[in-house]
Amino acid sequence: MDVVLLERVAKLGQMGDVVSVKQGFARNYLLPQGKALRATEGNLKRFEAERAQLEARNLETKKEAEALAARLNDQTFVVIRSASDAGALYGSVTPRDIAEAATAEGFSVDKAQVRLEKPIKELGIHGLSVVLHPEVDANIAVNVARSQEEAELQASGKSIQDLQAEADAEAEFDIAELFDEVGAAALDDDDTIVTSGGESDDEADERG
Repeated sequence: MDVVLLERVAKLGQMGDVVSVKQGFARNYLLPQGKALRATEGNLKRFEAERAQLEARNLETKKEAEALAARLNDQTFVVIRSASDAGALYGSVTPRDIAEAATAEGFSVDKAQVRLEKPIKELGIHGLSVVLHPEVDANIAVNVARSQEEAELQASGKSIQDLQAEADAEAEFDIAELFDEVGAAALDDDDTIVTSGGESDDEADERG
């Protein structure tokens, strides 16, 4: 299907370009979202008549998007999720979750603007982009952790593997310390050994 683009569409073209796309893509995405019109003779004339207005509107929304991108770029948003000790999430973090986290911090972000190459299914800090305008993206990060404290540790540069290794090392130290205490107590008990005559070694030495 041939369509005329009403705005820049990534990997397709710029405003005013006539491009061929699959019917499903046009009917399910481009046409209902107002990004394009069927490239009929009437629609092409309509586009040319409204081109100046479309370009002015595009410029205005682009400026608004650039202002938001200046604030949003390099922001990190925390999302708390349950996960296994190995860091695998019980579920995944979705564009909706990310949009809600950004909105909670005062940024107007819609889930449709969040670009995820694949679902987030592990703890850690994940980089992604937000499409604020056909010509404006912002780069953000999502800090997925099991608690706010863990998120702060991850933000300091420690991975979930580092945190688990530290926890394991601390547990091993506690066990070793416990065995040392048990061993020391056993030695104290052995210091006083009673002889067959009912005397301790120390008492026998003094008598002898």
